[in-house]
Amino acid sequence: MTALRIGTRGSKLALAQTGMVADDLSDATGVTTELVTITTDGDRSNEPLSRAGGTGLFTGALRDALLAGQCDVIVHSLKDLPTAPHDQLVVAAIPAREDPRDALCARDGLTLATLPAGARVGTGSPRRMAQLRSRRPDLEVVDIRGNVDTRLGKVTSGELDAVILAAAGLRRIGRTEVVTDYLDADSWPTAPGQGALAIEVRRGEEDLVNALDHAETRAAVEAEREVLALLEAGCSAPVGARAVVDAGLLLLSARVYSLDGATALTSSHATTWPEDEGDPPREVAASVARELLDAGAAGLTGERP
Repeated sequence: MTALRIGTRGSKLALAQTGMVADDLSDATGVTTELVTITTDGDRSNEPLSRAGGTGLFTGALRDALLAGQCDVIVHSLKDLPTAPHDQLVVAAIPAREDPRDALCARDGLTLATLPAGARVGTGSPRRMAQLRSRRPDLEVVDIRGNVDTRLGKVTSGELDAVILAAAGLRRIGRTEVVTDYLDADSWPTAPGQGALAIEVRRGEEDLVNALDHAETRAAVEAEREVLALLEAGCSAPVGARAVVDAGLLLLSARVYSLDGATALTSSHATTWPEDEGDPPREVAASVARELLDAGAAGLTGERP
């Protein structure tokens, strides 16, 4: 193989994070890499994510290109990846996670607490919409689409007072100066897998990239995503999750919201990690999901705007 071809979306953020993966692969294995840009359905559509059905919106075309041999590896934002396993592809590496928090980017240095009543806050995420309505029901939540620069431009132009974006993405494109408030991940849990990347290959070719796998990150995000799968909620559902590995424990907390923000159900459990036997991420996720479902979570995740 003369060069490892890495498939990526063409957005500034996707190219930045795929470029980081390419550099890390070259450093770890000595392989030469090249990027292959692929347009996805999510890139073509202007429909709000809450109606477009986010599962697979940004990943299907990348996977098709990998299966067709147009590239050897693909890189996803893990939060965009469907939770159901693929029969021909495998996530062979999940690198160390970047900051998983959400970030408020507001005019005049305002924070979530200091935004005035009636302020217009933009997001395309049903989870963030629900969280905003729960925390600040006096704000106007505006459903938006677009890349990072487009969203930030709505604040600069005065169309919006603030937008909420993933801190990890802003860090990867060097735009953290626009952040006016980082939202604490424990009280404001984010999308399962947020801040992590997934490096996917054809089954049997895991050795191409497994040098980049980070065991603690994998355990945490697998627990978060397993909760989403057990709740039978898509990646655009109003579900937040937060898992960490600390002092030999895998700790997982998940919260399910109603879209109006009036109801929120939370469950937290822990298990030992690592273990010689068993599957700690699946086990702790099962405990959390069971508790949430017993509390009525299914009636919340099924709603749509």
